[in-house]
Parts: sequence; C-alpha cells; structure tokens
Amino acid sequence: MSSRFLNPLFICVICVSACSHQAPPSTQAVADAVITRPAGVLRVCADPNNLPFSNQRGEGFENKIAELLARDLGDRVEYTWWAQRRGFFRNTLRAGACDIVMGVPAGFEMASTTRPYYRSTYVFLTRKDRHLNIASFDDPMLKKLKIGVQIIGDDFSNAPPAHALSRRNIIDNVKGFTVYGDYNQPNPPARIVDAVAQGDVDVAIVWGPLAGYFAKQSRVPLDVVPVSPQIDQPFLPFVFDISMGVRRGDQDLKDQVEQLLEKRRGDIDRILQDYHIPRVDQEKGGSGA
Repeated sequence: MSSRFLNPLFICVICVSACSHQAPPSTQAVADAVITRPAGVLRVCADPNNLPFSNQRGEGFENKIAELLARDLGDRVEYTWWAQRRGFFRNTLRAGACDIVMGVPAGFEMASTTRPYYRSTYVFLTRKDRHLNIASFDDPMLKKLKIGVQIIGDDFSNAPPAHALSRRNIIDNVKGFTVYGDYNQPNPPARIVDAVAQGDVDVAIVWGPLAGYFAKQSRVPLDVVPVSPQIDQPFLPFVFDISMGVRRGDQDLKDQVEQLLEKRRGDIDRILQDYHIPRVDQEKGGSGA
C-alpha cells in the first residue's frame, strides 16, 4: 500500500515523511533490536498538540490508553514529545528516545505493529442545518458544493479523498487544508472542521477520529457520515486498522502490549467511545483485533 494513501493525521504524515529517511532495512533492524528499555517506565512517543490523539496536558485518547497500559505494566508514563511531521519516527522511536507509538497503521513498515485495537474511516462532515445527507463519492451534489480535503506536508501531497474526487473530475470546487497547519494554534489539523462549522466549505472529507471528536466540540451541530465506498477502485482505501507500534526487535514489549489490549478491550472501547471515534469494526461486532 502506498504510504500517501493513509490516515492524514498520523499515518499519512508520518509515512510520507519518515519513510524517506529510514535506513536500509537490515541495518535499521539491528539498530532497533539492541536498544534497552529502562525499567519502571512506559516511554511513549507522541505529539504535544494533536487532539483528539494526544497533547502535552494528557487530554487525548492515546494519552488515556497509554496510562491504562502503564498501570497494568506497573510503570509510569514518560513522553518524548515531537510534532508528527517529517522525522518523527527517526527522532523518537528509532532513536531509542521512547519505546511505543500509540497509533500507527497495521503493518506500518517503520515499526513492529500489534494487532489492531480499532478500525476507523474517513467521513463526510457537514452542518446539520444544511441537510445535505452526503454519504457517497458518487453523489452528484459533490460537483456543485465547495469541498474541503486534507493535504499532506510542504509538497501538498494528496490524501485519499482528493484522489477519489479527482478521479470523478471534481477538482475546481475543492479546497485543501494542510494537516500541518499553524503549530502555534491548538490542534492544527482541526481547522478543516472549523471551516465546515463556519460555512467556509459545504462539506469536508476528514479522517474519522478528528472529525468525530471536534464535531462534538462544535457549537454548530455537525453530521459525521462514513464515506462510501470503503475502497475506491482500483485500490484506494478509506478505512484503516489502527495498531500500536514498537521498535522492531522488541518482541517482549509487543507481546505485553498485545496481552493488555485483549485484557483491557472493554476499557479501551469505552475511551474511544468517549472521544466519539467512528468505529467500522464495531459494525461487525468486534473491536479491531
């Protein structure tokens, strides 16, 4: 799977940027394996300004899940803070500054990933008072509405929604919102949600956890509807399994975390529900494992 077709908030940003810096696989695998973790500490790599995922005040759902895991491990949580931009993995997990990233795509090549603990989707985000009821990329209304999409990085790479719209010749009415944004503002990627609430765009296509959380914070009622199709042909996915990532070679930590993900499945599901994370896996009666 091409790294640029992943979750724009963490997955796309980090895959697009970090993969350009990784060492040759054989060299990096050896380097990862020899790093020793300190006892009594769960060292987490995280962004200090990226709700609903994490922030420096510990208000994100990934912060809450990290605390939950640490309690069962008998550890305290210690953070290495780094903006989830170019070089995140190189300067945190792979440098040995921390030992786990709380949200990565299943099978992510820059880490050893656990079994998924949730599965989410891109969504259509609109104002409730507009009654647009958009649920599909094939809705003819999209040719007439002003559409917000997320773009990635300094080179304005396209996230999956932009590719899906372009394939349908929906181009001139599309406005891009960079996921990097102004880091002096709280939670820079949330500006696309603000644009919907303020009427700057009619509809935005947003990674579900971001949309679900900030839609609930909005003073203007917003509709959050999973996109359709889940996979656009020939292969452009909009639904992703999310795992935790540890350094390659740290099988002990991976095993411990996977055991706790199973043991604390109900608690983790409740945290995700509290943050209004859209869950595709729950439609099938599971929790992403």
